[in-house]
Amino acid sequence: MNRSLDNRSPLAADPSASRGREFAVTSDGDPAGETRGPRTAFQRDRDRIIHSIAFRRLRSKTQVFVAPEGDHYRTRLTHSLEVAQIGRVIARALGLDEDLTEALCLAHDIGHPPFGHAGEDALDSALAPHGGFDHNAQTLRTLMRLESPYCTHDGLNLSWEVLEGLAKHNGPVHAPHWALAELDADFPLDLEGYPTLEAQVAAVADDIAYDNHDIDDGLRAGFLELDDLLTLDFIADQWREVERRFPNAPRDRQLRELVRGQIGWMVNDVIEHTRVSTAGLDERAAIATAERALGGFSPAMLAAERRLKAFMYAKLYYHPEQTATADKANAVIAQLWQAYCEDPSRMGSRWVEGLPAQEPYRSRHIADYIAGMTDKFALERVREIYGSAPDDLSNV
Repeated sequence: MNRSLDNRSPLAADPSASRGREFAVTSDGDPAGETRGPRTAFQRDRDRIIHSIAFRRLRSKTQVFVAPEGDHYRTRLTHSLEVAQIGRVIARALGLDEDLTEALCLAHDIGHPPFGHAGEDALDSALAPHGGFDHNAQTLRTLMRLESPYCTHDGLNLSWEVLEGLAKHNGPVHAPHWALAELDADFPLDLEGYPTLEAQVAAVADDIAYDNHDIDDGLRAGFLELDDLLTLDFIADQWREVERRFPNAPRDRQLRELVRGQIGWMVNDVIEHTRVSTAGLDERAAIATAERALGGFSPAMLAAERRLKAFMYAKLYYHPEQTATADKANAVIAQLWQAYCEDPSRMGSRWVEGLPAQEPYRSRHIADYIAGMTDKFALERVREIYGSAPDDLSNV
């Protein structure tokens, strides 16, 4: 049961008024139908995502650290679960549909290839003559065409609201990537307007999760130093409060308390700012036609969050060891691309049978195969094809 129904906002998405699914639902036992249990449309969407192979693969895909050997570092799967937890908290406080919010949070990274942004850069370069690669568009492509457990149609046949929210992950899309443009032509997603408040909450929950959990992982790995973090005044304020409240606690517990405090500070800001920015609105249509996103950080918090991002890029994401590892990961994807272009039979019979003869579809099909790989599987395939793979790809 969606607990937010007790406090439902008039701006909340209504599963009973969904704009439907791409493929018509039937009542004759169609696996995509609405006949299995007392679930709303958005609950079904969430469950389809959780049960998908693409979602399970996230457990072995890079979040920040490539191919981490330590069990305590985050992967795309654990990150997505943490985003969903934050998203539900915000959605519940605002009276939004928690199930739609959770579905969006859980699915938002499904299009990421192995090795995170290093893998994406490699695929984008390989596909440059054929339209490039974009992980957000690949999320839609995976959910609407590639992940196909049903006998009657391709894809998971998710509701329009979930697909719209994923398509407009960062707001209106005025120049869609080829993959998104193709899907939008088949099932129009109103790319020019803002998505539901649930989608806006899912997007800011993603920011909150990776901003703060990457601090946690960066400190644990030794890539970040507390003294450097404390040059950011808002983090220094949080740290002084942690030391005041828990002066005798071990340092590792104090650091985790710092991260929790940061998350709570940002979550409360989003809730308060979204309430203020939507005050007086009483219909969902006003969200799509607004001049700006109405769900998210206050201007002051947004400025602080941008400073934090700039710090993280300088100190963590572009750390020399990180970039060196990313270069090796990029080379792995480039090797796989070359191998499958030269001999597509290496992909296996199912993928070869569906291989288009003409470009750009042939190359895009090969990219679909590589994008679905986990870090581990990609390294195994390189080792199998070339006889060796980087044995020092993990830097933690």
